[in-house]
Amino acid sequence: MATPNRTVFSSFPKIGIRPAIDGRYGGVRESLEDQTMDMARAAASLISGSLRYPDGTPVECVIADTCIGGLPEASACAEKFARENVGVSLTVTPCWCYGSETMDMNPLIPKAVWGFNGTERPGAVYLAAVLAGHTQKGLPAFGIYGRDVQPAGDPNIPSDVREKLLTFARCGLAVALMRGKAYLSMGGTSMGIAGSMVDYAFWEKYLGMRVEDIDMTEFVGRMNKGQFDQDEYETALAWVKANCPEGKDYNGESGTRGRAQLDAEWETNVKMALIARDLMVGNPKLAEMGLKEQARGRNAIASGFQGQRQWTDHYPNGDFLEAILCSSFDWNGKRAPYIVATENDALNGAGMLFGWLLTNTAQIFADLRTYWSPDAIKSAAGMALDHPLAADGILHLINSGPAALDGTGECLDADGNPVMKPHWEITDEEISKCLNATTWHPSITEYFPGGGMSTRYRTRGGMKATMIRLNLVDGLGPALQIAEGHTIELPETIHAALDDRTNPTWPTTWFAPVLTGEGPFRSTYDVMNNWGANHCVMTCGHVGHLYLTLASMLRIPVYMHNVAEQRIFRPSAWNAFGTANLEAADFRACATYGPLYGRK
Repeated sequence: MATPNRTVFSSFPKIGIRPAIDGRYGGVRESLEDQTMDMARAAASLISGSLRYPDGTPVECVIADTCIGGLPEASACAEKFARENVGVSLTVTPCWCYGSETMDMNPLIPKAVWGFNGTERPGAVYLAAVLAGHTQKGLPAFGIYGRDVQPAGDPNIPSDVREKLLTFARCGLAVALMRGKAYLSMGGTSMGIAGSMVDYAFWEKYLGMRVEDIDMTEFVGRMNKGQFDQDEYETALAWVKANCPEGKDYNGESGTRGRAQLDAEWETNVKMALIARDLMVGNPKLAEMGLKEQARGRNAIASGFQGQRQWTDHYPNGDFLEAILCSSFDWNGKRAPYIVATENDALNGAGMLFGWLLTNTAQIFADLRTYWSPDAIKSAAGMALDHPLAADGILHLINSGPAALDGTGECLDADGNPVMKPHWEITDEEISKCLNATTWHPSITEYFPGGGMSTRYRTRGGMKATMIRLNLVDGLGPALQIAEGHTIELPETIHAALDDRTNPTWPTTWFAPVLTGEGPFRSTYDVMNNWGANHCVMTCGHVGHLYLTLASMLRIPVYMHNVAEQRIFRPSAWNAFGTANLEAADFRACATYGPLYGRK
């Protein structure tokens, strides 16, 4: 019997909906009760019908018991929201209301106000008044206001309002889902990489999370003492032998390892994957073995594995544990991905966490390895690359670590385009295709003296994708970079000529950013040249606008993106920091408000 898939979630945060109303009885309030509550129900129906939690269940909404016409009802609503585990607040109204008496004052919960655009009652006036109150009190809120005037009784939610409601709800849930969880640092700093120097203050003050640390000797101890589910280990090892085909050994004669050694490395890799997962989320089987403390895990919604070099000089590398845990399936079937950053790059781990929570899909962790110009491609391959999306060259995304197997692009959308899907949408046939598109190669011994297996696949072209990187800047704090683009399919001759120039045992994604002709998006070279670190995260879809909204909720400025201005959705208070240069205004707003969970 398959082991039940485990997560850190015992329950999920809900979205609270606050129907605000004109508090004047004697005809005004009475005439608006039904319309106001209907707005709340419509918003709840839209959100629950459109968004899903990480396990695939519909997002739950909680509506205040009564319309909110003043402070007593606002307080009663706040008490209900606290009981119901509400993590996101949405106020809706078709009319004028008493601004400071009806507004949500919780400073830690993302909040928005939807003011109905109708002329019968001044919903827009309340929206402007209460947003001014939020701005004046230092409680940023998102303003949602339809472009077109609607009749008072119109039950439909216009498309522009729908988009903003769902963007806000999706990003607000990501904030709420992170709060109170942990990042598990498995090991320490890898090869001097700054991103793996885990910054406690960032996780605590910006994300509301803890950092948990373990030494990698915990893996040695658990392996030596058999502190993992033995039955699941046998199941997993059999599944790996049946579904993870070995590819070519690219080691030279001096680095080739024998069959018995490779078999032992496979066994160790499977044990490492089980142990890493158990460290993150726990395992009741360990309690049955008398390991009650270990059975609880570390409440980790994300983690990182140091690996190089103190581990990989002596033991098999972490490529298998990272790749399989980050995927949407394993020997137990389909499941939500576990976020594991290679080389314990916690900043890239945070980016992977953002991407998963925003889209419910697995993420690709990669080096932003190389910019290939058209001339360099022609010189290396002996032929030109003729591709309409890559006329200015391509970026090579490649790394030995957790590029989820979903990243093969073998899952397809309704139009036959390659995508990465939430795990509950993936078919068994698509899982087989992802596995068949992946080969596992003996790692290059000069890089990994302790051995291990490395993943190899090539992401299919034609996938809309978004590349991001979170960086820490001394004196500034965290800052985010975003580049929307497309995966590119190269002719086999060109792919081989370029890919073989680096390590051919690692997964490759060819990426072409969307160029705007301005700033760092003047050219593909400029994107590479302005990138802030050696690593990046790639998320399926053009979802840069979601990253922008999430970053504003967390007070993380974005200093490089190619998202069209009309798609950007930030709190209304950001307008007060400047409208001519939105990037500069974002920096000023984030600096003024400081991290969501406390000043630096």
